[in-house]
Amino acid sequence: MAILTKEEILQRVKDKNIVVSPGLDVFQIQAHAIDLRLGFTFLIPKSWRMTAEGREAMMIDPLRDHGPEYFDVIELEQGQSFDLLPQEYVLVSTFETIKIPNDLMAVLYPRSSVNRKGLSVDLTGIIDSGYEGPLTLPIRNNTRSQVIQLHPGERICQVVFEELKQPVIARKSRWHMKDVVEKGKKEKAKEMKLVFNGDIKKLKSDYKAA
Repeated sequence: MAILTKEEILQRVKDKNIVVSPGLDVFQIQAHAIDLRLGFTFLIPKSWRMTAEGREAMMIDPLRDHGPEYFDVIELEQGQSFDLLPQEYVLVSTFETIKIPNDLMAVLYPRSSVNRKGLSVDLTGIIDSGYEGPLTLPIRNNTRSQVIQLHPGERICQVVFEELKQPVIARKSRWHMKDVVEKGKKEKAKEMKLVFNGDIKKLKSDYKAA
């Protein structure tokens, strides 16, 4: 696979092959990547809830996790910032949406300046061909005593584009913050039931890739 350079990225953006909305500004263009900016929507995981039985811990179930009741949703206004507490973990949307063509994939990386603040973008990884929408970033304050202020609009991550040897049949996906709570639930159901039952041999035999 070949990594796209600045000129190649800009040409594809001009041709509307890679789509970033709102459009890129000059500060976002790097030699072989683009920066994305922090959005205004934050999801804060809850640790407990009230039930008929009393105060109940919010335990993550791999089959039923990430329901809306697991998060407090905060929408900031223009000019507002977000204080991320020591050791706190949140999900944040990117300000831009992005659309990837079927002859590319992309890799998400934290910016080095973000790491130096004591932050980590925990789930860097693959952006699939055909993906369309904002990105959802898990962010953690790794310090033990410092509050780190997050500002919507600041550059938070880098996206590197890689050409595939041949185009793939892309599975269209449009994830937004409201969809994150349901992402992957149906896909994981069959797999995780077998995992819970310890039927790993059955999983391998019934769901062979090739």
